[in-house]
Amino acid sequence: MTVKSSQIVAPIFIDGSALKIPTLRILKADGSLIKGAQAPNIKRELAQKIYSDMVYTRTLDERMVGAQRQGRLSFYITCTGEEASVAGTTAAFSPDDMIMGQYREQVALRCRGFTTEQFMNQLFSNASDLGKGRQMPSHYGSRKLNFMTIRSPLATQIPQAAGYAYGQKLAGKNASTLCYFGDGAASEGDFHAGLNMAAVLKSPVVFVARNNGYAISTPSTEQYAGDGIAPRGVGYGIKTIRVDGNDILAVYAAAVEGRSIAIKEQCPVLIETMSYRLGAHSTSDDPSGYRSAEEEEEWRQKDPISRMKNWLIKQDWWDESRDEELQKNFRKEILQELKLAERRPKPPLADIINDVYKTPPGHLLEQLKSLESHVAKYPDNYRAHGENA
Repeated sequence: MTVKSSQIVAPIFIDGSALKIPTLRILKADGSLIKGAQAPNIKRELAQKIYSDMVYTRTLDERMVGAQRQGRLSFYITCTGEEASVAGTTAAFSPDDMIMGQYREQVALRCRGFTTEQFMNQLFSNASDLGKGRQMPSHYGSRKLNFMTIRSPLATQIPQAAGYAYGQKLAGKNASTLCYFGDGAASEGDFHAGLNMAAVLKSPVVFVARNNGYAISTPSTEQYAGDGIAPRGVGYGIKTIRVDGNDILAVYAAAVEGRSIAIKEQCPVLIETMSYRLGAHSTSDDPSGYRSAEEEEEWRQKDPISRMKNWLIKQDWWDESRDEELQKNFRKEILQELKLAERRPKPPLADIINDVYKTPPGHLLEQLKSLESHVAKYPDNYRAHGENA
């Protein structure tokens, strides 16, 4: 296919920074609307639920980081500072739409009804975990909620989302796939393969690139040249928008329109949300080694939760006393479920080879036998599993 373009008669190159993509912003930090901006059509009940889910997730993150520091949990990864990028997009989608996340989208699960008990069962890898304790903490999944299980390898969900959405299209479903990833994942080959695949096949997938400025400890200035992630979408022929990821109204408005485009026009959409990871990359990370306290404080002034709360109060939809009660109840609920989850038994060792093959092959049975012998030999080191093996 020949690309249509204007003609030149001299070797004039287009500058690499020629494409400048603006940022959609509706809310100021104080909760008032930017001059000329219009709030999306969002009902009071939905707005309150989005805010509640964001507060819940912030509280969950704080409690679980504390639990990890106490040695009660092996690992945890937070969504702190990026709640609006995820909650605002999830709220704009149907429960029938598939979500494929990276590993910082717990607020999306909360929006869809994932319970505190389910979060805790997964984090503590106990026998009640939907994944049977096979995944590391923060790698959630729920078939019932159309949330594909998180996987650790970076960016693999991007081509998977392109293919899944293509399947939705072939099946004639009035649905889309919502795919999240970070700016670090956008440096992986799977990002380019996935976007190109989606564009060529015209898959109704909405890609949400959470640009928080860091790929673990690598700042965006050392990751890529050019104007962020959004121009790459344009390069692949994908309809693209950039939004202030800390502005819940801007994110929601972009997501509503993005989903509509994906389904009506049967094509992919890319939304780049500009935000900041207020916490560490994970509990294995110390951000003080690669960014300043002044930088963090500057972004705390743009906190998405505070901004939404200020807006809700201006609408007379919220107040400080209600806010305090909400946080108090969440802290109590999370602590109660944490204590219950860490006391539940671990899954049987035999489960480790189930659900892959209809009948476990001989080599896996041999490996299981060897593992069981090892656990029996060193019971003090594997007490929890040994008791349930």
